[in-house]
Amino acid sequence: MSDDAPYIRYKRSRFTARLLQDRLYTPAHFWTQQVRDGVWRVGFTRFAKRMLGDIVEAGFDVKPGDAVQLGQVIGWVEAFKAVADLYCIVDGAYVGHNAALDTQPDLVDTDADGAGWLYEVRGTPDPDAINAEGYARILDAQIDKMLGENPALAEAQLDEDADC
Repeated sequence: MSDDAPYIRYKRSRFTARLLQDRLYTPAHFWTQQVRDGVWRVGFTRFAKRMLGDIVEAGFDVKPGDAVQLGQVIGWVEAFKAVADLYCIVDGAYVGHNAALDTQPDLVDTDADGAGWLYEVRGTPDPDAINAEGYARILDAQIDKMLGENPALAEAQLDEDADC
């Protein structure tokens, strides 16, 4: 992530993050950023990464050029806390995954907003994707829900030791 990129500093409970203003965010905790004309790069938000734990492997079930749709499962990630499906948040044609993750899956942990991106799609992002301010409201609601259900567990999950 560029240190001079405009962002909103977010803090709630023990969780902190920089919400970059040059991206759109989804309620499913992905970010997307247009990197070339019509090509959108997708990554996990820090919140998603925090809930998954350290990423140890990622795999993709689609090939460059394949048509993809919003909500389609296109791959998976394995983390210490969970194995999770990767969903497409851009409708269009799959461009490819971040090849650096093949040998360095921990880039998702160390640079989730930059070098740890997941995949790219040429097309149109999820129409429900929102700006950083809107995503902060989603985080507030999610964290409030977690704290209401099991405060001790939520605090442990939200404990953010990385500088964000």
